[in-house]
Amino acid sequence: EISSLSENDILVLRLDLTDRSSHEAATNSVLKHFGKIDVLVNNGGRSQRSLFVDTNLDVYNAIIELNYLGTISLTKYVLNHMIQRKKGKIVTVSSVMGIMGAPLATGYCASKHALQGFFNSLRTELTDYPEISVIQICPGPVQSQIIQNVFTENLAKSIENSGDQSHKMPTDRCARLTLVSVANDVKEAWISDHPYLAVCYLWQYAPTWAWWLMNRMGKKRIQNFKSGIVSVQR
Repeated sequence: EISSLSENDILVLRLDLTDRSSHEAATNSVLKHFGKIDVLVNNGGRSQRSLFVDTNLDVYNAIIELNYLGTISLTKYVLNHMIQRKKGKIVTVSSVMGIMGAPLATGYCASKHALQGFFNSLRTELTDYPEISVIQICPGPVQSQIIQNVFTENLAKSIENSGDQSHKMPTDRCARLTLVSVANDVKEAWISDHPYLAVCYLWQYAPTWAWWLMNRMGKKRIQNFKSGIVSVQR
């Protein structure tokens, strides 16, 4: 299929979510080029693979700066434009880790819980703008490079073994389901295969059972981590 897009239909800007002072100028550059912003997709972030007792607090600061503060900073400037137009979609890629808790990802889970709370609250502030949609996408494990770039117990250390990803959801399926969710203004979409999806429902509707199950699963996961077997959530 031949694309009908021209060079003027595409603009690529380098962006650092942690450099919040650059976000207003980046937004203005997009507006200058296209004249409007219909959809913002917040898809920047890093995961984590470390035990809290072994992890430097600087790692937690870095996770919040990137996953949470960087995301809401960019959202703020784009939302100002959408409010002027009274129209737009703000899509944030959260995670099933924004719904549940899991070992080895305390900081990552915290940042995703923060995004869930923020955007659920923001939605209630936009009731005068019914054509501005706030959409949260919560993927489970997806094939990506997120494992190679996880935070560990200190900022200078990278992961040694990225492990096998063949059991995870293919990237193109996650992207397609995300687009379907955005097109239909689904407020929160859990995009995952079982058993992770089943655990989401358990965590939502039977938390006591979820805590019991996660303790059992978590013990095994920590044992695997200590023995060098990799398992990282999206």
